[in-house]
Amino acid sequence: MVVVVVAVLVALTACASGGGAGTATPSGGGTAVIAPVTMSANDLQGATVDLVVGQSLNILTGDLAGDSYTATVSDERVAEFVPGGTKGGAEFNPGVRALAVGEVTVVLANADGGIQDVTFTVDVTAG
Repeated sequence: MVVVVVAVLVALTACASGGGAGTATPSGGGTAVIAPVTMSANDLQGATVDLVVGQSLNILTGDLAGDSYTATVSDERVAEFVPGGTKGGAEFNPGVRALAVGEVTVVLANADGGIQDVTFTVDVTAG
């Protein structure tokens, strides 16, 4: 269900005039909406994920519970790990939020086991 919601948000943002996926587009209230980047945990090993400040990486966890993931981020001034889990009756995937320009290494681990640690790079630009 979360995947469908994220997919709809990405599709709506991509269809907004003047912007594509990953591009800030003004909403009716004058604030910018930045579409998240969505990737499977299986596809992150060794990858570089490009984000702009304020954008998030939404990590699809497959059959493993979203709240079973933890991560270390090499510089939490540049990006932060956002744990997955249930909030207000909705399930959320884990992710990484871009906070400032820079590059960080993220090591994603799963408390339930079943996967090896996943190491990837997040490159954050001003947009």
